[in-house]
Amino acid sequence: MLRSRTLLIFTLAISALPLLSYAQSPRHVGAVFVMTNSADRNQIIAYRRNPDGSLSQSHTFSTGGRGSGGVTDPLASQGSLTISQDHSTLLAVNAGSGDISVFRVFGDNLWLVDKVPCGGSEPVAVAQHGDLVYVVNAGGASNVTGFRFGHQGELRQIPHSTTFLSTGNSGASSLSFSPDGQTLLVTEKLTNNIDAFHVKTDGRLAPIVVNPSAGPGLFGVLFAPNGTALATETGPTGGQNASAISSYAVHPDGTLVAISASVPTLGAATCWHVVTPDGRFVYTSNAGSSTISGFAISANGALAPIAGTIVATLPSGSANLDAALSANGKFLYTLDSGTGTVSVFAINSDGTLNSLGEVGGIPAASGANGIAAL
Repeated sequence: MLRSRTLLIFTLAISALPLLSYAQSPRHVGAVFVMTNSADRNQIIAYRRNPDGSLSQSHTFSTGGRGSGGVTDPLASQGSLTISQDHSTLLAVNAGSGDISVFRVFGDNLWLVDKVPCGGSEPVAVAQHGDLVYVVNAGGASNVTGFRFGHQGELRQIPHSTTFLSTGNSGASSLSFSPDGQTLLVTEKLTNNIDAFHVKTDGRLAPIVVNPSAGPGLFGVLFAPNGTALATETGPTGGQNASAISSYAVHPDGTLVAISASVPTLGAATCWHVVTPDGRFVYTSNAGSSTISGFAISANGALAPIAGTIVATLPSGSANLDAALSANGKFLYTLDSGTGTVSVFAINSDGTLNSLGEVGGIPAASGANGIAAL
């Protein structure tokens, strides 16, 4: 009996060591995370955020899965790397191995706590609200699948939660929960549709409501804190810096009504966007023109360009694929796949940006996708 109790105490002590080690890194430390999406071993590159917004590369963590590989933007999605609302958890898609990795976040340190099948094939984006998580799977028959967090941060798939999109191969690219968690929106690039689903109390989704995009080239969707849905559009084929962003009111029945339709970003390949925590501004990352556009969001969801629309210009060839905001809303970061850097910007009170330089550490044109920050 004594031997059994001693063995139990020893086992518990050993199992607690990783948690104690990571707990030494305070949660209030700011950080930026970038996903390599490597086909042989997907990894997360962590940067510590200094008080002035600058970054210092700290660690690299394996997701335990495989990415898709590629050169530039192979996932063609927004939300492949997502940090939870309370900044305690980081979710990463492994498109090559078809699973989702779950990390606990301790400042710029990560602890892998779970890896689960995605419920389909080729997961490209993940969204979270409370204990509910949904992933969009772009491969095979496009679908979304739901999960709930367990007590230890693990993911448990919700039975019968897999829901198919409007077509078998829809080019699904992003998803977002409304602020109240009652609606899930999903974008389809190939059909140019925004799918709306009511989220039922058991976590499953009500039947799909399909809404056409206000403009061509639909890519990403996000909700602002006031409930306005914001969608990016790459624009018509052959257009010169013809991308746009639209805002929508989302009705309880799942229909979307445009508020500001196809407001020009004056950039090319506008795919990714971020909304400041206070809901005042939205920024688009225009990968084709290596620029960032900014818009003020009114109380009713209307969009107004900031300072002539283009608020930052990056070095030519940056291919700024994705963007993230610090939790305090003071800094904007872009993943520059073409140059293998992360660009840093300070956000001014009027929404304009000041460049604070770049930091390296990412192999250029290596297929990196996904950036998140706290």
